[in-house]
Amino acid sequence: MFPASRIFMEDPKSEGSDEESLGASNELGDVHLDMPFSASGVKTGLFSTTSVHELLECPVCTNSMYPPIHQCPNGHTLCSNCKLRVHNQCPTCRHELGNIRCLALEKVAGSLELPCKHQAMGCAGIFLYYEKLKHEQSCRFRPYNCPYAGSECPITGGIPAIVTHLKNDHKVDMHDGCTFNHRYVKANPHEVENATWMLTVFNCFGEHFCLHFEAFLLGMAPVYMAFLRFMGEDEEAKKFSYSLEVGGSGRKLVWQGVPRSIRDGHKKVRDSHDGLIIHRNMAVFFSGGNRQELKLRVTGRIWKEE
Repeated sequence: MFPASRIFMEDPKSEGSDEESLGASNELGDVHLDMPFSASGVKTGLFSTTSVHELLECPVCTNSMYPPIHQCPNGHTLCSNCKLRVHNQCPTCRHELGNIRCLALEKVAGSLELPCKHQAMGCAGIFLYYEKLKHEQSCRFRPYNCPYAGSECPITGGIPAIVTHLKNDHKVDMHDGCTFNHRYVKANPHEVENATWMLTVFNCFGEHFCLHFEAFLLGMAPVYMAFLRFMGEDEEAKKFSYSLEVGGSGRKLVWQGVPRSIRDGHKKVRDSHDGLIIHRNMAVFFSGGNRQELKLRVTGRIWKEE
């Protein structure tokens, strides 16, 4: 980490070389770029990508800096987010920052090609510096968030790690197979807002799926909802379909759809109503008995589209 971004690039030729006179120098603020050229016009003697990347590291947050990159009159740089955090005072020399842009460093950054930060997870992409951040936000190898809906779980990771986490930490039921038959029982169906969130994971076709069942208020109407999410990317999720069925007393409701990827947050899927929705009065009717207890049996299956 460098307290000040001061770049000096030169050709390691001996003094008096004929090529020395071909060097082109560009000075912006306190950052200097000496870019020598060979006789063929090709740039030589540049810093390694790693060294320049270190210069692009913000000394405050240690993240990579993207335009606008700010600098103080003494040449110390930092990112735009940290400029706000330090109240316009250079964290290195305490000089007032002002509104000086480090244009030379921004130009150098634009020429870099770097690997995705998810390279260890399998991404082989190489991107220009300013395209790298955009790619990483949607990279298919980025970690998945924990799909457990009953809490704001901070755990992230690959699918195998998330499955293990759900089993060991959230005590989620795990099932093998592509069909299911689940019974949901609640003592007081009128307390919809306090209903327990339920999650079951299925291992099917070598993939994992999350079956959610929960209660919430749809406007002012209490409802129960069941839906399926695919533990993987959206393009893979679209290769599957599923059906859900609930009923009783000679009636039934059937839902057929495509599982959503867990890349889509649980609340996003729920609020889009992409699943089997059962209004409370219908749910109580399906339950039979004295209408004081909810007893819903939800059946379904998952299949792969040809």
